[in-house]
Amino acid sequence: MAAVQNKPVELDEIDRKLINLIQLNFPVSAHPFEDIAAEIGTTEDVVIDKLSRLKKEGVIRRIGPIINTRGIGGTNTLAAVKVPENQIDKAAAVINRYDEVSHNYLRNEEYNIWFTVSAPTQDRLNQILSEIQTELDCPLLDLPTIKQFKIQVNFHV
Repeated sequence: MAAVQNKPVELDEIDRKLINLIQLNFPVSAHPFEDIAAEIGTTEDVVIDKLSRLKKEGVIRRIGPIINTRGIGGTNTLAAVKVPENQIDKAAAVINRYDEVSHNYLRNEEYNIWFTVSAPTQDRLNQILSEIQTELDCPLLDLPTIKQFKIQVNFHV
């Protein structure tokens, strides 16, 4: 299990332009990195190198679409488990085994590990939560989404 690093990374002007551009306007084209390079005034090789470095350093987690789960007939939920302190790493590893888990956070609360799950069906979502609860043998909260208000975030750097 790899935890996200929280130490700041030094960014140069091209890094900042690149991050600001790709958050909301990643080109869908035959040569997206070439298109990005033209937009920020550099080369395709520089864009690819910088994105690789930014990913390696944890500034960028991934480049890919955000799927509207409900828009394709799926479902999602926010869940939390109450895990003993000495089992936190094991619990995080169990939860992270599921491709359907998009976020997983440790918090200083009674229910200390919070995660989001998206699945193609309610049955699959229930199966995932049941398997996690059974394997961890810990109390689990299922807090289904009633209405989603915002998914997009844009950090100007």
